Amino acid sequence: MAKIDKKLLEILVCPVSKKSLVLSEETNELICEESGLAYPIRDGIPVMLPEEARKI
Repeated sequence: MAKIDKKLLEILVCPVSKKSLVLSEETNELICEESGLAYPIRDGIPVMLPEEARKI
């Protein structure tokens, strides 16, 4: 599992809700509670496209 830079995590927001994200190390995703979406992290790069996100 690739690590994500903490500074990057601080500035990234959900493109749908514009709210902050929480890193889930179990699923290797960035979670947005507000929009109910989980964005995948592939090769250490967050994929911040709503169409790529999983509904939670």
